[in-house]
Amino acid sequence: MSEAAEPATVRERIEEVLRTVYDPEIPVNIYELGLIYRLEVDDKGVADVDMTLTAPNCPVAGTLPAEVETKIRSVEGVTDVNLDVVWDPPWDPSRMSEAAKLELGFF
Repeated sequence: MSEAAEPATVRERIEEVLRTVYDPEIPVNIYELGLIYRLEVDDKGVADVDMTLTAPNCPVAGTLPAEVETKIRSVEGVTDVNLDVVWDPPWDPSRMSEAAKLELGFF
């Protein structure tokens, strides 16, 4: 097994993979949508992630968190994932990146 990667490098890799995950009803990835509230990686490669969904009754509520966890686990340098779906604070469009707002016509 190779030497553990720097947490900042692993975090960048995770951010990159999260930009490939989409809510099927919105043409913007979950990272740019602001659905990832917290992303931390420790020195051992353990990723702690808090994420939310656009609404509690979101059609992908049952599948999206599992997809996110699977993709994070596939990232080089990640040894484990602690993923929590949180509802506080509730998601709203102000959490989106400028790029996401532009893509969705919020400007």
